[in-house]
Amino acid sequence: MMRIITGSAKGARLETLEGETTRPTAERTKEAVFSILQFDLEGRRVLDLFGGSGQLALEALSRGAASAYIADADPAACEVIKRNARKTKLFDRMTLLCTDFKSVLRNLSGKQTFHLVFLDPPYQSGYLPTALKLLSDYGLVTEGGYVVCETESPEPLSCPGMSLFRHSKYGRAYITILEKERTLS
Repeated sequence: MMRIITGSAKGARLETLEGETTRPTAERTKEAVFSILQFDLEGRRVLDLFGGSGQLALEALSRGAASAYIADADPAACEVIKRNARKTKLFDRMTLLCTDFKSVLRNLSGKQTFHLVFLDPPYQSGYLPTALKLLSDYGLVTEGGYVVCETESPEPLSCPGMSLFRHSKYGRAYITILEKERTLS
């Protein structure tokens, strides 16, 4: 059973989808990511592009993020996300987008930017490189913002306009955190 680690919804138990279609981020991995980012959450805008249960965005909201967009193409996952957001009393600070990630990014282009983006698609989907490219092409990450990617590959990810902030292994998962480069004025 997953739970919210700390913040306004501390201890709330979260639902997940049954079966193998959704692989929740392990508790230890989530705790490590939020320890790294703990001082970069307050008042921030978050995008969780492959939401699953919504746990990453809901954890960020619980810890003080201002708002979150949570996306998932699976209607069953969207229902779980809604229930979890209501249970944690964070529903009013999130927007749920039940469509594929390419449509989400295209539709947000020019309308919104994010300080923190979570990319945790199914490991074998091949979606990560495309998602990173579209985030960059559409300018959806603010300067100094972070993109947190979970993979099973030991190779760190890269993206034009972003630098490697951290790459670590947690169990079978690898977390790559990229930081959007700041432009000099």
